[in-house]
Amino acid sequence: MELGIRGQTVLITGASKGIGLSCARAFAAEGCDLHLAARSAAPMEAAKAALEAEFGVRVTVHAGDLADDAAMQALAARVGEVDVLVNNAGDIPAGDIEAVDDAAWRRGWDLKVFGYISLTRAYWTRMKARGRGVIVNDIGNSGENWDARYIAGSSGNASLMAFTKALGAVSLDHGVRVVGVNPGPVATDRMVKLMKRRALDWYGDEGRWQELFDKYPGKRPATPEEVADLILFLASPRAGYITGTVVTIDGGIASRGSII
Repeated sequence: MELGIRGQTVLITGASKGIGLSCARAFAAEGCDLHLAARSAAPMEAAKAALEAEFGVRVTVHAGDLADDAAMQALAARVGEVDVLVNNAGDIPAGDIEAVDDAAWRRGWDLKVFGYISLTRAYWTRMKARGRGVIVNDIGNSGENWDARYIAGSSGNASLMAFTKALGAVSLDHGVRVVGVNPGPVATDRMVKLMKRRALDWYGDEGRWQELFDKYPGKRPATPEEVADLILFLASPRAGYITGTVVTIDGGIASRGSII
């Protein structure tokens, strides 16, 4: 399927690994120029070299801590205009309300919840003035399927779902689309960290985290590429009438009321 996105410029946060890195490859394969932002420079520089060589696109790397509004505003100023913003950077800690202290809760929300809001605010004004643009928020299914053992993440993701729907409800009046994606468990380094915490809570042994796969639909998590392909489609003109909604990609976990 021709997605009609070739030649567009895309900013992806959290692009050094996992879903963000898979998004970089998916957009590059469609002929998009990229701005990649994350804390770690080395994996993004490696991705830049590989993607430019394979697809002939331009890739610019922005390494730094994105966990405050000033950092997000500075990133937007360095990058300049984009056609698509993919908000993906986040690391909200697992644990119940007693396990996650105030400092950890705030650090997690500063990067993901307020980070998404800050960068969206920076680009919303620009996209609205141009009369076009797409913002995709990679959120997480715990925002619709609440989990007391991931209470900071569930609360933050629910906030971002509401934010996405509220802004996306009016955005197309200005030629802009705002959509979200809710992955369930995805085969990334972050998933391993979260599942080790869950295995510790359930079994008293974090080393048993792979046993949780038996509880997943299809006995496996999603792949980062599956999530990236959904984000790519939603960002493309093929999804031109989709806005103010969040698409869940979790194998049916939330629909059956299970947390895994």
